[in-house]
Amino acid sequence: WIKVSLDARGVACVTIANAAKLNTLNRAVMTALIDAVEALADQPTLRVVVLRGAGTRAFIGGADITEMATLDARSARDFITLVHRSCEVFRRLPVPVIARIQGYVLGAGLEVAAACDMRVAASDATFGMPEVRIGIPSVVEAALLPQLIGWGRTRELLLTGETIDAATAERWGLVAQVVAPEGLDEAVERRVAAMLECGPRAISAQKALIQAWENLPMRGSIHRGIDCFAASWDSDEHARM
Repeated sequence: WIKVSLDARGVACVTIANAAKLNTLNRAVMTALIDAVEALADQPTLRVVVLRGAGTRAFIGGADITEMATLDARSARDFITLVHRSCEVFRRLPVPVIARIQGYVLGAGLEVAAACDMRVAASDATFGMPEVRIGIPSVVEAALLPQLIGWGRTRELLLTGETIDAATAERWGLVAQVVAPEGLDEAVERRVAAMLECGPRAISAQKALIQAWENLPMRGSIHRGIDCFAASWDSDEHARM
C-alpha cells in the first residue's frame, strides 16, 4: 500500500500506492501509512518528505466509501480517529513535508494535504470536501482549513460540498503553486533544494515553532520564539553556517 524511498540527500518520497481506487484511505492503507511515516521519523539523515499518490488520477481520493458504509457509531469513532492519525503523523514529523498533488484531492485527502507543510499542485488537480453530500460533516484536520483559506472560503467548501479547480485553490491560498503536470516534479524539487540549503536543526525548530503559533496568543508566540532563538545556541549549526 505504501512505498517509501530515501535518497542520499535525506529526501524521502512516500507514495500511497492504491491507484486503482484513486489512492483512497481504508484501514489497511492508513495503518501502513502511519507505520511507514513513524519509521521515517527515526531516520537520522531525514531532511524533507515528499508525499504523493500513485498514478496521475488522484493524490488521495478520500476515505474508502465501501468501508465507511459498514460503520456504526462505535466503529465510526475508531475509523475517523485513524484518519486523524494519518494527518497528524505528518505534522509530528520533525522535517518539512511537501504534498505533491495531482488529480483528485477529496475529503480525507484534502485533510492530509492540509496537514503537510507545503502544497504544490498540477493544473489538473481537483479539490473538495464532499462529506455533507453523503450525510456526514467534514471533521478532524478540516479544522486546519480556516488558517489556510479563511473562514468564509472554508464555509463555502464544507457547506456546499462542491469542488474547486487548481487555479481557484491557488487563488485561495490552499496551494502555493500550480504548474502543468509535466512541471510538477521540478516545482517540488525547487522547494526541496531550497530547504536542503538551510540548517536542519533550524528547519526543525522553525516547523515546531510555526505549529506552536497556531495555538498561542500573540504574546505567547513571541515569547516562544525568544526561547526557540536562544535554544539555537545549544548547537554549533549557526556558527558553521
